Amino acid sequence: MAPLTILNSRKKAVTRINRNSKIFTTIIKAIQEKKGENIVSLDLRKIPEAVADFFILCEANSNTQVKAIADFVEEEVKKFTDETPYKHEGFTAQQWILVDYVNIVVHIFIPETRKFYKLEEMWSDAERMEHLEN
Repeated sequence: MAPLTILNSRKKAVTRINRNSKIFTTIIKAIQEKKGENIVSLDLRKIPEAVADFFILCEANSNTQVKAIADFVEEEVKKFTDETPYKHEGFTAQQWILVDYVNIVVHIFIPETRKFYKLEEMWSDAERMEHLEN
């Protein structure tokens, strides 16, 4: 039987995401650069049923701006971290675009849609942090 050398060659687990992680800060800066408003991050790491470590939420004043922010987030994250989204949704209606990086999910809303879905209330157990616009 061959020795189990494969165990030694496996990649180590990726470090957990936090608010200082390159992907996190890149997303926040991209939203700020495209003038996203009411930027909030929710730390979901202590919530067992959470689907990600963080949600980042923001608003845009028009459907065009919602799409511009989402496109720019994807572009900047690719440029600075070489990561692409696992999935994105909402590009057709452009009232709520979700960009899913597995550990971080970005939600870009028009204000009425954000008020209607109340994600911050749904995840009220999460630690909430506001990120000021530039």
